Amino acid sequence: MNKYIVVKEPGTLDELHPCRIEIRGPVSEADLNASSPLHLTVAPSQPGTTLLSLRTDASGLIGLLRHLQARGHILLSVHYG
Repeated sequence: MNKYIVVKEPGTLDELHPCRIEIRGPVSEADLNASSPLHLTVAPSQPGTTLLSLRTDASGLIGLLRHLQARGHILLSVHYG
């Protein structure tokens, strides 16, 4: 018998949460989603910025932030949860 039980409590890191990331400059949704590890909704924000929206867990957010940084995007803000 397995003596280890995994219980997912509310608020755990593997729950999906809405996330908004604002980056500098215009970005095409098609170009970004072609290489992104997650599907992103892209919308223009303030002049010279782009707003990315998605639902992900904490590890997905970290992976996406690393991906955006590797592509040379400058992060202006991140809102998670």
